[in-house]
Parts: sequence; structure tokens; C-alpha cells
Amino acid sequence: MTKKIVTFAAAKCHIGVGKRDFINIINFLNSMNQYETVFILTPVLSDDQMKETVAKFKKILTDNGAEIVNEEAWGMKKMAYAIQKKSTGFYNLFEFKAEPQVINTLEVAFRRDEKVIRFMTVKLDKYAAQYAEKRRNKLGKKQEA
Repeated sequence: MTKKIVTFAAAKCHIGVGKRDFINIINFLNSMNQYETVFILTPVLSDDQMKETVAKFKKILTDNGAEIVNEEAWGMKKMAYAIQKKSTGFYNLFEFKAEPQVINTLEVAFRRDEKVIRFMTVKLDKYAAQYAEKRRNKLGKKQEA
């Protein structure tokens, strides 16, 4: 019991925060962040090859301890400008909760795979996470109808 008090007192002296703030900092450090990643696959892939590639990236996330919240395949879309002389691509979206180290592993896999034309991963703040949840619920209702 005294060890915790001493630890808190030492942290309070060094950081200058109250007990509640100290607990919030510890909870924040222990929680996983929510991310959203969109990646574009080359249009020359067959349907099976595209699904295999998406499954490979999904497996990378789950193997590294990420929890996949949502997965969407947006299909073949026209891009705003040509990338690698291609004007279309297969768009995919993953929403997941993970530790920050997992992002580096995922992005290295994206860079190594020739099938990936472009990718972007974004950390969602609490407002973006709430919006993403509303969007998922809205899409779920549309698909049920």
C-alpha cells in the first residue's frame, strides 16, 4: 500500500498532476488506438486474387493482436488521377483497434506487395470514431432493407 502512495507521490512531484489525471494517463497508455486504413489494389487482379490479398492483410492485423472493427470492399473505382499508368483500382477499408507498433508492420507489408497501388492509415480520435460508428450503423440498416 505504501509503495503505491510513494509511487503516486513521486509521480505527482515530477509530473505535477493529480491522482485522477495520473490514472487517466495510465488508462490512456494501456488502451489500444482505433485506426482506419484505405488501400487500393491494382485493377489487373482477378476477383480471387483480390480477396486473397485482402485476407493476407487482414491476417497480418489479427496475428499482431489487432481487433478488426469493420471491413468494407468498395469495389472497382475510378481514381482522380492515374497512378502507375492505371486509372482504376479496387478500394478496400479496414477499421481496427491496435497498438501503434502494428501500423508499422502493416505498412511495411503494403510497401512490399506489388498489388498495392496506394494506401493510407489514419488514427481516429474520439469524434472520428463516433462518426465511423454512426456510419457503420447507417450502412448496416441500408443493407438490411
